[in-house]
Amino acid sequence: MKTLLVAHDFDETSDRALDQAIDLARKLGASVKVLHVYSVPIYAFPEGSAYIPSAADAAQIADAAQRHLDHVLKTRRAASPDITFEGLLRAGMTAEEICKQADEIDADIIVIGTHGRGAIGRAILGSVAQQVMRHARQPVLSVRSA
Repeated sequence: MKTLLVAHDFDETSDRALDQAIDLARKLGASVKVLHVYSVPIYAFPEGSAYIPSAADAAQIADAAQRHLDHVLKTRRAASPDITFEGLLRAGMTAEEICKQADEIDADIIVIGTHGRGAIGRAILGSVAQQVMRHARQPVLSVRSA
């Protein structure tokens, strides 16, 4: 294994997944690519109208996501100078983009945090981790929240 892709959404569970990936990368001599996928919300209303954010709004969302990703990478690089890190920022549907990026970078494994919701929570909210596990061509390591 040479490349680990870590999906990160800036929460504690993602931090745990990233820490697991770093430990694994250290043992394997692999690099870690940290991916954050954001979406620009579009709201449709019953009467047929919709709110579509302006280009400035979309740019503001992307800039904030990039700042958070840079912070995550900066702290991990400082703590693990022996690991090569790269940040990837993409817009789109989260699970779909994770699988797409894993293919594009030829990742050997995807590491993703999961909140461990029960069956009802998954049925109502869905699970990005579950979708990635179903559709990814690579093995997926899911890391549960504490």
